[in-house]
Amino acid sequence: MGCNVGNTDQIIRFLLGVLLLLAYFLGWVGGSAGTVALIVGIIFVVTAAIRFCPLYRLFGLSTCGEG
Repeated sequence: MGCNVGNTDQIIRFLLGVLLLLAYFLGWVGGSAGTVALIVGIIFVVTAAIRFCPLYRLFGLSTCGEG
């Protein structure tokens, strides 16, 4: 499991993930949209932390060479 998430991508994923988690936990979104925000937020934060995205691997993408 190599790196396929670059520095800029990592920062963007982390910030969007935190924003989505805040939206869920502060009640900015609710219902199904809140559940989606929670799940996507967790995925973004985790993929930013481990610098690996399974979808990038599936499509043969990598931003690791940048930044």
